[in-house]
Amino acid sequence: MRRIVKLRKHPEAKNCVMFASWPGIGNVSLIAVRYLQEKLNAVEIGEIDSPYFFEPTGVAVRDNIVEEPRFPENNFYYWQDAQGEKGLILFIGEEQPNSRGHELVSCVLDVAQKLKVSRIYSCAAAVTHIHHREDSRVWGAATKSGTVAKLAEEGVILRGDLRIAGLNGLVLGMARERGVEGVCLLGEVPSYAVQIENPKASLAVLEVLIKLVGIEVDLTDLADLAKKTSEEVDRITKQATAEYIDQFTEPIWEQDEGEE
Repeated sequence: MRRIVKLRKHPEAKNCVMFASWPGIGNVSLIAVRYLQEKLNAVEIGEIDSPYFFEPTGVAVRDNIVEEPRFPENNFYYWQDAQGEKGLILFIGEEQPNSRGHELVSCVLDVAQKLKVSRIYSCAAAVTHIHHREDSRVWGAATKSGTVAKLAEEGVILRGDLRIAGLNGLVLGMARERGVEGVCLLGEVPSYAVQIENPKASLAVLEVLIKLVGIEVDLTDLADLAKKTSEEVDRITKQATAEYIDQFTEPIWEQDEGEE
């Protein structure tokens, strides 16, 4: 394994899976993995040396004081049940690198194989014409046909042909190259709201994921956040509509007499 990967603990659960996550549309993946890390109290067990993959392009200033350059974090977290039967490794990458993405994914897979992970999960967004008030459905893809059948049993939508952009997709393709089983769950996101964080899609994904992994997680707080976000999108869309009407329409009583 590369020296840029540092592990301080080796999990010992009999059956261990990994959820690897990077930012993406709606931040569907990061919201989901960070929620799991918080609710399960998963502990940090290692990291990947970020300077190898990232170059700072600026610095932050706090109260007029320039801070030191900061690199995106790439950390591994671990949780296992009380019986030591099931283990879950979470990899959280704060950013996707502009280059060397293939190498970063390779490092993550090195860890997965070293810790004898049986399956790797990733998560992404499925951009559709869904309205933000509708429940997000979950699409799925897997590296093995048998796993695809299992996804169908859980009500996951199988769209046949699609493309999963970024490292959340690449990690599964590279996992297949190594003979490691992988699953990607994609939460539906409205096409007009791709720049807004979408906890509703994350919630839909986690509802499926915890069933597949066989663990219990309280999703109440995420459901509350999804509701609040939907209400905020309502407010934004109403405001945008009102501004459009004000700017591009003219009251009838202000039209010239010759206009119809």
